[in-house]
Amino acid sequence: MAEGKTARDWFVEGCQHDQIEGLPERAMEAYKECLRLDNEYSDAHVNLGFIYLEREEYDQALKCFTRVTELEPDSAEAFNNLGYAYEKMERLGSAKQMYERAREIDPNDAEAYLNIAHIADLHADYEGAMRQYQNAIQINPESVSAHFCLALLYDRHDMFEEAMAQYQEVLNLDPRNIKALFNLGNIHTQHGEYDDAIACFKWVLNLNATNAEACNNLGSVYEGLGRYDDAIEMYNKSVACKSVQEEAHCNLACLEYRLSDGHPDDAKLKAITDRLQFVLSVNPRNAKAQQLVERLEESSYSEI
Repeated sequence: MAEGKTARDWFVEGCQHDQIEGLPERAMEAYKECLRLDNEYSDAHVNLGFIYLEREEYDQALKCFTRVTELEPDSAEAFNNLGYAYEKMERLGSAKQMYERAREIDPNDAEAYLNIAHIADLHADYEGAMRQYQNAIQINPESVSAHFCLALLYDRHDMFEEAMAQYQEVLNLDPRNIKALFNLGNIHTQHGEYDDAIACFKWVLNLNATNAEACNNLGSVYEGLGRYDDAIEMYNKSVACKSVQEEAHCNLACLEYRLSDGHPDDAKLKAITDRLQFVLSVNPRNAKAQQLVERLEESSYSEI
């Protein structure tokens, strides 16, 4: 180690390795040297703790974040971080206690409400989670995370109108939010609002042209509308973007089989079969692929 460097020098070097160069091992060495010189350097404990979290060394992360709460007992952020470490260790009761402590320290800390809501959601406490997400939004109406988490909660409980309203709030705040656009597109599809669904998935693809899931879902919408050439194009694009996209492979195989009126020629039959066998090699329990393979086998047998 270099002589004459201060704790702050080591901390700055750690940040350089950590946040700019992407060298966590060297960052850890620098942060540890910083703490050897000054064990009350809170930011070094925090940054080191997050590196431990990334490495899934949760006990070490817990020690770092616990030390920060000792140094900064009035910091809501410190207790949120400690709660997150407990959460990663699946010690949800302890995590909730830390998040509640953060909320006590700062009743206007939206992150604490979000974290408490997440724990409630993990415990299947739908009402409790909803209240806490709504509290977070009340504190910070411009919190993209709060609106998105509440939208997901509504979405999972089939409260589609409420979910759509929250996804729209997300997009008002962040028009480039791909996850909100994608989920909104799915809801529009479920409600038969195909023009809106197409617009959402196309918007996703404008932002990320290689989004395989959006390609597949757009293909499904086109197929539902009878736009089969467009559907095939999107399914092919989906598997080109992500070769193991099971759903797109199955959708493409099923559509090509249907367009052949159940009697594909030898070349098409081989292509469909090869595609399905690939899917089953990736996931032997893919029911859709298994069913079509059985149908093809029955068809071949009946022609003998």
